[in-house]
Amino acid sequence: MYVMSFVAAVPTARKDDYLAHCVKAAEIFKSHGATRVVELWGDFVPEGQVTSYGRAVRAQEDETIVTGWQEWPDKATCDANMEKAMSDPRFQAMGDMPFDGKRMIYAGFDALVDD
Repeated sequence: MYVMSFVAAVPTARKDDYLAHCVKAAEIFKSHGATRVVELWGDFVPEGQVTSYGRAVRAQEDETIVTGWQEWPDKATCDANMEKAMSDPRFQAMGDMPFDGKRMIYAGFDALVDD
């Protein structure tokens, strides 16, 4: 398994818009080979003294931290299909993201434990 993960800050008032965006994005990622898509709305995201999720994405007081990931069978499948998913015309048809994508952080991870 290979995982592409992200953290972002979403205006709390736009939770419904974000959910609608996530549902459509999940469909697109899965049509391009992702085996699972998970989106999470922050509930307990403490502000750290040195670093934290909120600091990492420069969250504002009126924003909620979100995180999520797409699971792929392996890195090769992710690499071969992520660009295709992101350039899928259905993404453009969704319009602007309901959050500031410039403050989103993301990365790819190899699984060490999957129990």
